[in-house]
Amino acid sequence: MTNNLKLVINNSYKKIEDKYFFEKDELKIILDLYAKMVSEGSWKDYGLNISSKQVSFSVFKNATENALYKICKNFRPKNKNLKYLITDTNGKILKNSFELKSLLKNISWKKL
Repeated sequence: MTNNLKLVINNSYKKIEDKYFFEKDELKIILDLYAKMVSEGSWKDYGLNISSKQVSFSVFKNATENALYKICKNFRPKNKNLKYLITDTNGKILKNSFELKSLLKNISWKKL
């Protein structure tokens, strides 16, 4: 009988750094908005997508449908106004800003 176990020393696995996610205050702003929209009955579910280029918070009307909107944070934007984005189901940019709070402030979600 052969043993297939190997001892791994100096594992090169790198921990995903915090810079590849929403910061605590950014996530609070998004979750506060999400809670408000759920209480109004507009949004029902959410999902997170994380990559080395972008993290996005997707919101859904129903869990079985495509995302209504994605609130995205780009880690390496080509333009400072493209750091935070709101995109639709097809990926079309509906709104963009260099600051998350100003991006999400006073938006009529039903008119987007």
